[in-house]
Order: sequence, then C-alpha cells, then structure tokens
Amino acid sequence: MTGHDSRVFRVAYDKVLAKWPAERQALTVATPFGDTRVNTCGPRDAPPLVLLPGGGGATSVSWYAQVAELARTRRVHAVDVIGAPGLSVPAGDRHPRTVADLTLWLDAVLDGLGAASADLGGHSYGGWIALHHALRAPARTRRLFLLDPTQCFAGFKAAYLLRALPMLARPTPRRVRAFLEWETSGAPLDPDWLALQEAAAGFPAAKPVTGPRPAPDALRTLDARVLLLVAANSRTHDAREVADRAQALLPHVETAVLPDVSHHALPHAAPEALARRLTGFLTGP
Repeated sequence: MTGHDSRVFRVAYDKVLAKWPAERQALTVATPFGDTRVNTCGPRDAPPLVLLPGGGGATSVSWYAQVAELARTRRVHAVDVIGAPGLSVPAGDRHPRTVADLTLWLDAVLDGLGAASADLGGHSYGGWIALHHALRAPARTRRLFLLDPTQCFAGFKAAYLLRALPMLARPTPRRVRAFLEWETSGAPLDPDWLALQEAAAGFPAAKPVTGPRPAPDALRTLDARVLLLVAANSRTHDAREVADRAQALLPHVETAVLPDVSHHALPHAAPEALARRLTGFLTGP
C-alpha cells in the first residue's frame, strides 16, 4: 500500500469493530468484483438488514453506535464497499465502474448471504448506493432507510465541495480531521472513529462510482417504504430541499429533519434514540 500504512489502518479498524456486540462475526462473500468483507451480528433467524457506510474513509464498522439495538430484531450485515477503504479485496482492477456494476455487486453480496431480499440502510454515499439498488432491484428491497443521503434528492453545496477538494486531491490525516471538524462545527466525535478516518487517508481505493441523481420518474415508482432522516446542520446539501423533494417524489416515505446534528456526525449523534427510530421503522406496520 504505497503511501498508506495498512497496519495502522487495521489496528484502527479493529478498535472500532471492538465496540460492536461480542457475538459479531466476520464474513467473506465472493462477488464478480472480488471478496467483500461483511461484519454480521444478530439472531441467525431474524430478517436480514444490509448496511452501507458513507464514502471517504467510512467503513462497515462505522455503524458501531446503532448495531447493538438494530441486532435485537434483525440479522445485521454491515458491508465494506468493494474498492473503498475497508477489508474487502477487489479482484485486480475489476471494480465497479457504473451504477449497474454496483447493483450487480450488491446482488452478489445478498446471494452470498443467502438473502433473496433484505432491508437496506445507508448513510451519505451508502444511501445513494442503497437507493439506486432499490430502484434497479425492487424485488430484493423490503424497507429502506437513508441517513442524510448525498446526491439522491439534491446536489452538493458548492462550499462543501470547495472545502473537501484539498482533502480529496491529497488526503492526509491532518486534512481529514480538519475537514470533519469543520463540517461538524467541532462537535465531539468518537476518538477511535476519528482515528480510523485519519488512518484511511491515502488508502489505495478505486475511484468511487458517481453519477446523476435518480430520475424523478424512477423515484415515483419505488414501492418500498422509505425512512429519510436528514441532518439539519448538514453542510453537504440543503436539508429542507432534500426532505421536500423526497416527500414530493417517493410514494411511501417518512421524512424528518433532525435538529442540532451535521452530516458526518449523524451516525454517532444520540445513538440510542436514532437506533430506536430505525428499529421502529423496520418493525412497524
């Protein structure tokens, strides 16, 4: 890993993973794009829930704050996105390059987990992947929750992109920390999680798949029930625009703008209350 210390990354990864329930399992699922790491916990006979992390340095272990509560009623499968920071191992240079590739990859993950269908959850970029998959493979998605998803219902704020550019162009631990401190307005962040984000700087990841927002006509056809939780203080996009557009386009959506939380702090803020809300949505009528 040129320019990246894999040992430091693995130590930081395992330290956050240690915050998960003790009965967790590490699975390796073969896909056409390589071996995908899945961190799993919860009753084996419970309905499956697949969780996708955000972009940048986020990994499957980033769900540490909600996973114990979610695993009470679901068999939770948190995935390291292939080609992104984490413990998934791409097959040479064969990594997803299109939205169709991402759908093929996630279908293969579900197949490997023995799940004909599953609930899906995603934060940020993971929400974008989850929403596209739900639109392209509707029979495989039961319920879908999105935590401040990017590029789904509104574009990025120009100020966010400008602030992120130096970190994206030449990621260093210092730049990662400065960017996260700016976006979260200095809110307290778990030091182990923050150390993992720093350790992911320079990770030899493939270029992430990007693309346009889902077409309005496609969103109007989504039959799955959706929970959309938007961070009121997100510097990523306009929170009210995201909620309003989703409400106007999705047939079966519940939306809420969560006060006093930013985009990158959302997965870790008020974790018990957030996990209860997600569980209530997944198990409700």
